[in-house]
Amino acid sequence: MNTAPTAPAAPSVSPAPPESLRERKKRRTRDALLRAALELFTTQGYEHTTVDEIAEAVEVSPRTFFRYFGGKEDAAFAAQDIAEAHFVDAVRARPPHEAPMEALRRAVLEGWDTMSESVAAAVPVELYVRMYRVIESTPVLLAAHLRRSSDTEETLARLLAAREGVDVDRDPRPRLAVAVFGGVIRVTERRWSTGADFSLAAIRELTASYLDQVGSALTGHWKP
Repeated sequence: MNTAPTAPAAPSVSPAPPESLRERKKRRTRDALLRAALELFTTQGYEHTTVDEIAEAVEVSPRTFFRYFGGKEDAAFAAQDIAEAHFVDAVRARPPHEAPMEALRRAVLEGWDTMSESVAAAVPVELYVRMYRVIESTPVLLAAHLRRSSDTEETLARLLAAREGVDVDRDPRPRLAVAVFGGVIRVTERRWSTGADFSLAAIRELTASYLDQVGSALTGHWKP
């Protein structure tokens, strides 16, 4: 018998108002700049690409680029920001009866397809994947990625604390859980980005395999 409490019914949400013509034009311009930036980053390198080149590829001025992005780094991580925001939302939507680590695990493993849809609304998923390899192989971008990941982990720790009804600044468990989970994801990303199979299916399989080993890796012996 399943005695787990059921999740409360989701509140009704009014449909979002349709985009105005001006908003659609702005979104198309931003997406075009983002695609151009990632294409240039992945073909000629992040450090060898200038804002002027990105703007020229879209036939707009550099000033227009800076209306949408604070600089090259913001453009480089825009697709990753979409994916991370999607993951945080997926964790937030997990049923309240799930334990914290289970909520994190299910959010990441069940969210790949919808995450791909969210990213694809801005850039092709194949370009997102190629950009990930550039981030991993470019020291300045890798350092920025670790810094940004730390911010996301703090958001997740506070989210888990709220789910469990604990004080994140007094109870170490939310940050410990997220640190362990984040470490697994980093190991997975590094293995995936340097492997032969650079597909989303491959990282999903690696993530599931590595998360399944967390318990035994932390509490058991490793001897054969």
